[in-house]
Amino acid sequence: MTPPKNNIQSSPSPAATDLSSARRVLDLEIAGLKELSASLDERFSAALDLLENISGRIVVTGMGKSGHIACKIAATLASTGAPAIFVHPGEASHGDLGMITTNDAVLALSNSGETSELADLVAYTKRFEIPLIAITGGDGSALAKAATVALVYPASQEGCPMGLAPTTSTTVTLALGDAIAVALLERNGFSPADFHALHPGGKLGQRLLKVLDIMHAGDALPLVTPATSMADAILEMTTKSFGCVGVIDDGGQLLGVVTDGDLRRHMSADLLSLTVDDILTTGGKTIRAEALASEAVHLMNVNKITNVFVVENNKPVGILHIHDCLRAGVA
Repeated sequence: MTPPKNNIQSSPSPAATDLSSARRVLDLEIAGLKELSASLDERFSAALDLLENISGRIVVTGMGKSGHIACKIAATLASTGAPAIFVHPGEASHGDLGMITTNDAVLALSNSGETSELADLVAYTKRFEIPLIAITGGDGSALAKAATVALVYPASQEGCPMGLAPTTSTTVTLALGDAIAVALLERNGFSPADFHALHPGGKLGQRLLKVLDIMHAGDALPLVTPATSMADAILEMTTKSFGCVGVIDDGGQLLGVVTDGDLRRHMSADLLSLTVDDILTTGGKTIRAEALASEAVHLMNVNKITNVFVVENNKPVGILHIHDCLRAGVA
């Protein structure tokens, strides 16, 4: 006799449910970002025109989750060359409006565009003719109507299954803030050197270190002339501890180098009776003081050398050892 079929279906595993939930949220946020990208128009450029032409700072504000996003946008703007601060709208109503000047512009965030805590701050911008840019999902909202320029993002479904917790909306707002910061950066010609000036610490600072920041200069430079005896050249090489000497002419121009390798290749009983000119390797690899230290590391690795002279108009102004780069965290 055939046993009856078991019609009980197994429930999805917790892991499968978790992954399904995560992917639903991510798919909704991706869709929101695509809709945002497609919706951008001339109002985005108008907002950039306002922000580019102020002489003061960009004051970013928002309440609740929008406030947290506003803090990050302010930090991104400041770190990419557009001076910015965050002002809490609640605190603004109790004296912090004094942080906002007529030279500033306000960037206000509100998903609904009806955040009551923004009312005093918005009124302040109208009273003193301070440019107001709104980032909101509330087309036709009080904030959008009050703004000098309103950047209204399309309505999109929140990742929260109840549609209550801000998820897609905050992602879209953050991305729009990033787009503003990067577009301003490109308009202003913000360079890696500018970036380094604002990021001296951490990995970013290490990546953007310049050769001049870590090179040895002045009396630390091992330099000789072609007529220098090899005995004196070896003494200079030993004293300065770089394993090489640069060879310069009477005008201070770099002619070439003598390295530990050159000494080994010319090792003989009469080595000390020779002059530098007898074993000089002409030319050699050099680098600019303004070059990134990472460029110097690449140059030394490719050419299998451990030192490089830093030159200006072909005159040595410094020397850099691979160990200097490693100690500075540049690799």
